[in-house]
Amino acid sequence: MTTTARIRPYRSYVYAYPHKTAYRPLADSPAGRPSLSELWAAERKDALSLYLHIPFCEVRCGFCNLFTRIGAPEELTTRYLDALDRQAAAVRDALGDEEPVRFAAAAFGGGTPTFLTADELERLCDIAEKRMGAGLKGMPLSVETSPSTATADRLAVLAGRGTTRISIGVQSFVDAEARAAVRPQHRFEVEAALGRIRDAGVPVLNIDLIYGIEGQTGATWRASLDAALAWRPEELYLYPLYVRPLTGLGRLGSGAEASDTAWDEQRLRLYRTGRDHLLAHGYEQVSMRMFRRTGAPHAGPDDHACQTDGMIGLGCGARSYTSSLHYSFDYAVEMREIRGIIDDFTATEDFSRAEVGRYVDDGEARRRHLLQSLLQAEGMRAAGYRERFATDVYEDFPAELELFTARGWLDDSAAPDLLRLSPEGLAHSDALGPELFSPAVRAAMAAYEAK
Repeated sequence: MTTTARIRPYRSYVYAYPHKTAYRPLADSPAGRPSLSELWAAERKDALSLYLHIPFCEVRCGFCNLFTRIGAPEELTTRYLDALDRQAAAVRDALGDEEPVRFAAAAFGGGTPTFLTADELERLCDIAEKRMGAGLKGMPLSVETSPSTATADRLAVLAGRGTTRISIGVQSFVDAEARAAVRPQHRFEVEAALGRIRDAGVPVLNIDLIYGIEGQTGATWRASLDAALAWRPEELYLYPLYVRPLTGLGRLGSGAEASDTAWDEQRLRLYRTGRDHLLAHGYEQVSMRMFRRTGAPHAGPDDHACQTDGMIGLGCGARSYTSSLHYSFDYAVEMREIRGIIDDFTATEDFSRAEVGRYVDDGEARRRHLLQSLLQAEGMRAAGYRERFATDVYEDFPAELELFTARGWLDDSAAPDLLRLSPEGLAHSDALGPELFSPAVRAAMAAYEAK
């Protein structure tokens, strides 16, 4: 049997498939840029998801490779919201009126949506409701925030407009660790923000924490966990630190390299500490990263819920998913490139066509379904896979499933029809996920030029 000791546990965080680095300009494809009306014509529209992306932050954390810029000078937020409004009008027009259009869930992400002022957040909600027709008070609405922008006036707007879940990136309650992650914050600011969120009365609070920070120990990690637990959050996400190219930590050469065995072992050790600590304090494991307090309401998306077909993304960092095409705008990490893409977005008048993306054939759809389902702690029923694709998962992916079995990543005590990860399989989710990438997607990702 192959032992997990020789496996790199932290290859890649797989939160969507195909990965955005496999996307390419659709103008270069044989069919050119498809119109949104053509793309959505045959899609189901009775349970769509809506995502609005705000690409602004007050500061950029050292580990962050998300599409976001620091600050928004010269009324840039106004111009951005103007463009978002134009895009929403074009998308809603493309959805047509031949059949009812209904949204089942919504989310505001970024960046930091609460970088916007209270009045701008009102306008953002109006775009979702009045332009897109999404009744925010009648569906789960998740919004991301940060300690410095979770102000009482902003939170009052979000609560009043129907927000059911607030997710705050804390990463560490230890000031020295926050500084090591190039995240300028102090614990008293974090605690004050958490108090304001609880006062706002939003049903679900999620706190993000990171393990593997330089200087972090088992004791300081448990201290952060206990500080978070003191607020009895309905959800907690535990993220391993990655040092990626073009990020602040990557440019500084800070932290261990991805191939550093000692760092891998440290992160695995801290993951297990965090997992066991939360399980002992009444939380259920939803995925490698996500933990939900037992009995807490499900007022926001699970890990994979926002990555399903029928997803409409608005904003220059958002993705949209149809059954045949995943599309977005251009992607970058380097600040100068991001600024240019945002400027292009705000100057765009015609949002009627998809710009950048990747077509998803039946084989890729099967991989995506298996990947997203298997990475959830509840696992995947083989019967459900057969019902959706009219094929057998064991025949479609024999080599991959044999590999996972050999590595001890599948739960051999599960029911015969259930594919479910073992505790070690969940711990190695960031190694397992990339094993399911197709050769074509791997090649596209390898050819991508980071910018």
